[in-house]
Amino acid sequence: MNRNRAALRWLLLAIIILSFSGASFSQIAVGISVRIGPPPLPVYAQPICPGPGYFWTPGYWAWNDDDGYYWVPGTWVVAPVGMLWTPGYWGWGGGLYAWHAGYWGPHIGFYGGINYGFGYTGVGFVGGEWRGRDFYYNRSVTNVSVTNVTRVYNRTVVVNNTRNVSYNGGSGGIEARPTRQEELAVHERHIAPIATQSEHERLASQNRQNFASENHGRPAIAATSRPGDFSARSAVPARAAGGEYHAPAMSPKQARGPSSPANRTNSNAGFRPFTPPSKSGGSSVNTTHANGSRPNEAHPNQARPAEIHPQNQPKVTHSAPPTRQSAPRQNSRPPSPPRQSAPRQNPPRQSPPRQSPPRQSPPKGEPHKGI
Repeated sequence: MNRNRAALRWLLLAIIILSFSGASFSQIAVGISVRIGPPPLPVYAQPICPGPGYFWTPGYWAWNDDDGYYWVPGTWVVAPVGMLWTPGYWGWGGGLYAWHAGYWGPHIGFYGGINYGFGYTGVGFVGGEWRGRDFYYNRSVTNVSVTNVTRVYNRTVVVNNTRNVSYNGGSGGIEARPTRQEELAVHERHIAPIATQSEHERLASQNRQNFASENHGRPAIAATSRPGDFSARSAVPARAAGGEYHAPAMSPKQARGPSSPANRTNSNAGFRPFTPPSKSGGSSVNTTHANGSRPNEAHPNQARPAEIHPQNQPKVTHSAPPTRQSAPRQNSRPPSPPRQSAPRQNPPRQSPPRQSPPRQSPPKGEPHKGI
């Protein structure tokens, strides 16, 4: 009976998430772009899994227009039943690092080949799997206790990519391309991060210790056991920075690139030239920033407009309509030809009476000829 009730609760949770997640989309959304790359991924331990049904979401570097990159700690979240988390990643293209937001889906998609650890080796996910309505954890790569979680298994995982690089492409980035399976996963139905994930990122942006300018790539809170819980009993500090930290040569406002307008990208978008927005505006982008975007730029978490095609392009409304001109009235019958005035006739000119020339007398000496 208790098992049936638990199953019913999981089913209702899945229905609610799938029904009210307003950012359901079929393609990965590009939200923001930056002219400087993120720092390396810090080295940290995974906190213990709080209980069954929790899914690990790795930490990542997010962006703030006022202070630059800040660390969003990895955390355990209650997963939508049957769904897997594809992490977001930074991808180089067109002279910019563009953010590709993470999402939930039935299969793991492309996440830049980044080795986030704890089951995310760069391709797929080996930290656990769904078996029906229950999630089983691979204890070889995830920190779970059989006291709290009983559905476990052990499967050895070989990790070939041990780099801490946090972006794909460009100078020094991960050189990876989507697999056939990852390309297929792009076209599946996805849902955006759940509310607890968005709130987790928002709270992380309010902690000065999470900014790279403060921690130099080694955040004091690298991971938490539950989203939004940054207390000492839940937080795990970074053991070390993933590499040497280099302070950027430009300010965050100078480094900020244009926002991407719409969900026009696919899993390989990080390798294509980045097109400045006509914009759409993450995201919807699924990342939330505390201080918002600069004026006249689309905020990353605003819903992005759908593409406009010629066949359904809306009419353009002008703020000041052009001068209205009345069309000539047309009659049902053809117009009569214009009346023409009769030509003005002048009275006939009367010639003066013809006068016979005066008769001339013949010269003297010549005979007169009769008529």
